[in-house]
This record gives sequence, structure tokens and C-alpha cells, in this order.
Amino acid sequence: MSLQECKQLHSMAGKIMDLKNQLEVSLRDKSKPWTTVLDVLEGKTGVDRLFIFIGSVTILGLWLVFGYAGQLVCNTVVFLYPAYVSIKAIESPQKDDDTILLTYWVVYALFSVIEFFADLIVGWFPLYWLAKCIFFIWLMLPSDFNGSLIIYTKFIRPYFLKHEGNIDEAISSASKLLGKDK
Repeated sequence: MSLQECKQLHSMAGKIMDLKNQLEVSLRDKSKPWTTVLDVLEGKTGVDRLFIFIGSVTILGLWLVFGYAGQLVCNTVVFLYPAYVSIKAIESPQKDDDTILLTYWVVYALFSVIEFFADLIVGWFPLYWLAKCIFFIWLMLPSDFNGSLIIYTKFIRPYFLKHEGNIDEAISSASKLLGKDK
């Protein structure tokens, strides 16, 4: 193994340890909704909450591939936590977290329209619900690598800015036609 390969391996190991540490901090954060559940499970089983989390994620992944009602399970995962956090953000006096949440919901809505063809996709791609779940978890990651911000910035925003005038005109025309704009 060359020195360069050793450095890359060491760098990757460092990133994995950073991710593990961030995960452990999040799993013990008293402000998170899962902390109480993990406290109880950890106390009753004697198993560290990190392993409980990893086991739960593994079971969820297997369920999404092989289990019954994968669509329902996936949609519950990708909706419940962001909805909970959004309600908390609405009720909080700080508004700095609202941009990330609004961005998530814009991408979620766009994906929901595209997903009209999900029944066709699932027949060709049996790992669809697992892939969708992983994709949406990436969209809601609380980090610089937040997928919803990346997709919004690179794809949705440029398209919106390019066509904003036409969209506004169409909405205005439709409003006049319906008699809403007097």
C-alpha cells in the first residue's frame, strides 16, 4: 500500500469516526424526539443506543426491501419527522431554521408529482422504497451536505428564476379569468 493510499484510508477513517461521533451526540440530544424512547430501550436492554439505532435502521432497510407495505413505511419515515420538526419551527420564535424546512418541502412536493409513476417504477426497481427512503433522509440531513439545499440550489432555483415571470403571468391571467383579481 502506497503512502497516498494510507493517507486516503486514514482520512476516510477519520470521516467515519466524525460521523459516528455526530450520530452519538444526536442520539443523546435531549431536544430530539427520539431521546426518551432510546433512554427507555437502553435502560431496559442494556444495549448502547448507537447499536439500537443501527439495528433499527437495518431492520427498516430489510423491511423496505422484503416487507409488507413498503410504500406506507417509507412515506411515514419521510413525512413524520420533517412534519414534526416543521411544526416545532413554526412554533419557535427563531425563523433561521425555516429556510431548510421550506426547501425540504419544495423538493418533497416536486418529487411527489414525479412519483405519480411509482407503481411502474416499483415493478422495474424492487429496491425503490429503500432508495426513496435513503434519498429523503439525505434531503433532511442537518449538515452542509443537506440534499434539499443542494437540489434546490442546483436545479429548482435556476429553473424557477428563468421562468418566474412566465409563471407569474400565467397565475395572474388565471386569476383574472376566474374573477379573483378585481
